[in-house]
Amino acid sequence: MNGMFSLSCIELINVDTILNYSELINEFYMKKTALLLGTSRQKGNTSDLVQAIVDKTGLTVYDLKDYNISPYDYEHNNIDDDFIPLIEKLLKFDHIVFASPVYWYSMSAQMKTFFDRLSDLLHVKKELGRKLRGKDSSILSTGASPVAERSFEETFINSFDYLDMNYKGMYYCYCDGSFSENEHKHTIDKFIKKL
Repeated sequence: MNGMFSLSCIELINVDTILNYSELINEFYMKKTALLLGTSRQKGNTSDLVQAIVDKTGLTVYDLKDYNISPYDYEHNNIDDDFIPLIEKLLKFDHIVFASPVYWYSMSAQMKTFFDRLSDLLHVKKELGRKLRGKDSSILSTGASPVAERSFEETFINSFDYLDMNYKGMYYCYCDGSFSENEHKHTIDKFIKKL
């Protein structure tokens, strides 16, 4: 009887160890991915999509509304705003996911300001800009059209190519009204599986 008890305990420990190991691996990959949210509506469709993913993964989210990022300035008078500190945070991750609704066939104004400021990494903070090379990038988006406009994705792709970032794809949810997690379960699961 003691032998059976010991064997059962060993089997249980091994199963628990395997489950814990699996959770650690999953947690490791999730910590390697940051999500940058740029939207005007705090409780809009894109925010709801991001929240649904965060609830399942625990990904780290940086919401552009929480940062004071000025428009690009050729004189670089705004170099002391929140852009560089935010870039320094994002560079700690291997994969950066850019989440923006489709606004007038393009990214949100908040995301566009962020992308415009990437020019600072080409002129003033070149060492930070070089650290974007080889980073993985993806897009999360929502919109009122059944399919995202090609121009929306191309803006991101062209920027990723220029910065020598690896583009991993876009995950788009058509929202005819409010976002529904159940309606977009396939897209959410597909995105999470690719992390």
